[in-house]
Amino acid sequence: MNPTAKVIVSPTCNVTCFEQEKVARIKSELAQEEHLLPQLAELYKLLGNVTRLKILLTLAQGELCVCDVAHVLGLTVAATSHQLKLLRDQGWLAMRNDGKMVYYRLHSEGLLKALKGDLRLLEERLA
Repeated sequence: MNPTAKVIVSPTCNVTCFEQEKVARIKSELAQEEHLLPQLAELYKLLGNVTRLKILLTLAQGELCVCDVAHVLGLTVAATSHQLKLLRDQGWLAMRNDGKMVYYRLHSEGLLKALKGDLRLLEERLA
């Protein structure tokens, strides 16, 4: 530790901070991203649902009508529509109407790429 360095005193920790520069840098970086963290937490909360994950992975195969998505999931059309709406409201799905039929497709390739990467990571952990 640098003898001329200022000692950080914190009400949460009575131990001298040994990595003062590192701690200051990390705090600064976190402060820059802090406004995004509640939105990121909401994203993870929305993705923390097996049904919604199945919908995203199903629509990765291509556009489907609500009825077909319901058949894949084994859910009612009403339950499927509710989950699709939540995902569409986040901007992850695009919707089109064709008469009385409603079709959905993925609107976020970045999200799909992240999900596929997470699945590979999980498979590696379980191997």
